[in-house]
Amino acid sequence: MFDRATIIEKNFREALLLDTLPEIDPKRSLSDAGLTLPELVQFFDIQLMVRHTDLLSRRTKGETFYSIGSSGHDAMAAVAWATRLSDMAFLHYRDAAFQLARQKMLAESGEADAHLHDLLLSFAASSDDPVSGGRHKVLGGKKIFIPPQTSTIASHLPKAVGAAHSVALAGNFAEMPKDSVVICSFGDASANHSTAQGAINASLWATYQHSPMPLVFVCEDNGIGISVRTPMGWTEANFKNRPGLKYIKCDGRYLHDTFYAAKQAIDYARSRRRPVFLHVKTVRLMGHAGADIEAAYTKSSEIAAQEAQDPLLVTAALLRREGLPAKKLLKANDTMAARIARIAPRVFARPKLTRSKDVLSSLLPKTSAHRPSPAKPTPQERRALFENDARQLATPLPLARHIGFGLADGLLRHKNAFLFGEDVARKGGVYGVTNGLLEKFGPRRVQDTLLDEQTILGMAIGAAHNGMLPIPEIQFLAYVHNAEDQIRGEAATLSFFSNSQYTNPMVIRIAGLGYQKGFGGHFHNDNSINIFRDIPGIIVVCPSAPEDAAPLLHRCLKLAHEERRIVIFLEPIALYQTTDLHETGDKKWLSPYKAPNDQAEIKFGDVGLHGRGTDLAILTYGNGHYMSRRVAERISSENIKSRVIDLRWLSPLPMDDILKSIKSCKNILIVDECRKTGSLGEELFTRLKEEGASQAIARLNSEDSFIPLGAAANTVLLSEEDIANAARALVKGKI
Repeated sequence: MFDRATIIEKNFREALLLDTLPEIDPKRSLSDAGLTLPELVQFFDIQLMVRHTDLLSRRTKGETFYSIGSSGHDAMAAVAWATRLSDMAFLHYRDAAFQLARQKMLAESGEADAHLHDLLLSFAASSDDPVSGGRHKVLGGKKIFIPPQTSTIASHLPKAVGAAHSVALAGNFAEMPKDSVVICSFGDASANHSTAQGAINASLWATYQHSPMPLVFVCEDNGIGISVRTPMGWTEANFKNRPGLKYIKCDGRYLHDTFYAAKQAIDYARSRRRPVFLHVKTVRLMGHAGADIEAAYTKSSEIAAQEAQDPLLVTAALLRREGLPAKKLLKANDTMAARIARIAPRVFARPKLTRSKDVLSSLLPKTSAHRPSPAKPTPQERRALFENDARQLATPLPLARHIGFGLADGLLRHKNAFLFGEDVARKGGVYGVTNGLLEKFGPRRVQDTLLDEQTILGMAIGAAHNGMLPIPEIQFLAYVHNAEDQIRGEAATLSFFSNSQYTNPMVIRIAGLGYQKGFGGHFHNDNSINIFRDIPGIIVVCPSAPEDAAPLLHRCLKLAHEERRIVIFLEPIALYQTTDLHETGDKKWLSPYKAPNDQAEIKFGDVGLHGRGTDLAILTYGNGHYMSRRVAERISSENIKSRVIDLRWLSPLPMDDILKSIKSCKNILIVDECRKTGSLGEELFTRLKEEGASQAIARLNSEDSFIPLGAAANTVLLSEEDIANAARALVKGKI
């Protein structure tokens, strides 16, 4: 009994041998579509590459992996042909034909088998794979402007929107030419995902306000998502009449018809700077992937009917119609099969990743990706920027103003940086942190966005692809949970899965943590920060003392710009406007804002040390830092000499500096304001033990609970009294 791959191959050969190719009815001739016969022959060659690599992957399990194929989605070769090489493309995982077409456009093939060899290296997860270095089967390449990704749903659509938005913004920092178009492809099932719907909505939201959005959404509609069928006509009904969205449909079996439609779509997006939905009817062949048994949910007659629509058969019929003999086409097919059979053993013998050290080597951007620091602004530029802020700058200020002025200095120095999020521009942020920045820098660099965290973070990723330094704001920590995959699955994986060839640096500002009065409730008092701390490669930093905020922010911008890092800048809401430390009216939590050159430098991994006592070291951050400083003053009257160590860097933990700061102390108290289970405190306690810390160690946390409204919040949040009691007990040897 033949498997489906063998049947499809057998049917194609028989159709050529017997010259029984299907009857076709193309809408237009090659010349009417703007294609030549040699170009169609090129497409046929790409189709054969795709087909035989797919067949190989189905038959060599153990040597090849992740056998989702591109057969039936051959039309993407024609879409690629309608683009420019400099048009950035974020691709569906079935788009090997697009990549191969781009490589042909590049005309730098080297040896005849180079593209096939590289594609198969990815199939085989070889460390020689020029795209991911063996970490995943991905499409992509720097020279062909295809950033690699591992999206299996629509999670790449928001960054495509961001990249398209950045075309008009990036100016001299842009990676793409000013008249570029961004291509984003996905399947009909993924078009239903909330991420896709949100991204398309965001593109139309921008267009409605006359913001340039040169973007082509390419929906490859094969009518099914694994085993769930898309209702007949649903995709067209959903997208055809969207206001502001140009809809173009084509039959992906006919590559010249697809080229004609794609050219229309891309020319429209390029000239009008508006989004297009290119609906390409495709065919799924051989099931979803290697492990998918189509016969379990589809009748054999339906499978056979799908296979009869094979685009490779249709192209062969078109070529026969243009006068090419069937024997020549059969020879091309057999030659391709022989080429791949010859290449495969060499590819399978290439090395794999065998050491964790090698796998981890691309988690962080390589030093070769680093960029020089931008020039410092002149004193005259800075005076002009702050000319209306003299009264504030002459007085001690709270945390919120230090962050706001720090952002102003950061935007002044980093000309490619831009700040955006809900309410950050006209309103100046919910808490006034970004107040005045719109007036200082204008709407190109300080922007209000629609209410969609997936779009905000996706916009950051896409803009970073185009040479910008994004500073997105998520209004509240609780709001990031619905969009965390944009950080985890898209932003943080880019360097890893591209073997450090691509980076998308950014500083993500998030207002969060507990103890906020007024708003209250679990949406505005969220202390769930471990969603960030377990993402490999990203940095999480938390400023608490006002004087630390701007130096930390500048260090984060430096890490993003120069070292291409992704940074979470977690701002404790409850401390934004705090003024007093020990007594009402003492104003000891305020500090004057200083120019960057006058600020104390904080390096990556530097902790903050307050006090020199050796009886007790309190390791803490955020609101815990503020409360611990108050407690330290109180217990000093009880002859307990302590020091408070502000961690600042929550991930990765700055263990070298932590160990130095506690070296002379007899006892260690970890004050972690977040939840007890899976907390930073757990890791810190364990790490100290692993490092051989001999002191008595205790840790305090808030309860494993959502935070209720009003005074009830105090029942589950860590308190100053809890800290004071634990400090006394630890020093007295009662813990």
